[in-house]
Amino acid sequence: MKAVVVLSGGQDSAICLALAVKRHGADKVAAITFRYGQRHGVETRYARALARRFGIKMHKVVPLGFYRHLTTNALMDGSIPIARVKGRDCPSTVVEGRNALFLLLAGIWAKSLGATEIHTGVSQADFSGYPDCRRPFIRAQERMMRLAMEWPFRIVTPFMDKTKAEEWAIADRLGILDMVRNHTVTCYNGIPGDGCGRCPACRLRRRGLEEFLLKKRKAPKR
Repeated sequence: MKAVVVLSGGQDSAICLALAVKRHGADKVAAITFRYGQRHGVETRYARALARRFGIKMHKVVPLGFYRHLTTNALMDGSIPIARVKGRDCPSTVVEGRNALFLLLAGIWAKSLGATEIHTGVSQADFSGYPDCRRPFIRAQERMMRLAMEWPFRIVTPFMDKTKAEEWAIADRLGILDMVRNHTVTCYNGIPGDGCGRCPACRLRRRGLEEFLLKKRKAPKR
């Protein structure tokens, strides 16, 4: 096994999985999904479907029920509004330590499989106030995991410097644009496809798609 992909069921992780499969082949890629108390179980269903669609034989779904005892946020508690909190840089949808924990757990499994690469769809280009989506965090996490487990981990972040429009362009080149658009769930309200159209995740996704489609229409025909 070459790589483990952190697969949420959303746009970013779906394209990330497609890139890993293109690079290594489906038989050399595993996927891991976390149930951490998020309000919408639909994410897990879509992650399972994506793993099947890309021919992934090893897909692990890990329950993290303890998470709700440690922190609270709008993605885990429906009574908290999805908004930017006054006086804070981070929005209410930040799940404290999520990427740090997910990458660590993915790394533990990766080492047991003999894999050194962990792929994740984080991006600092479309930064929305999530501190664990930045390059300095990823590099620090990679160093920590290498020290903690004495294993040559490499955290692969293909979208770190890419906008959502550039992500859609990659999906188009891979021939999976319609699949990603219709068979992923990015919406904070748990609505698949184009989502609710109102939450920050849907607006960011839609702006990127519209920007990509506009550029594609204007591109000279070959």
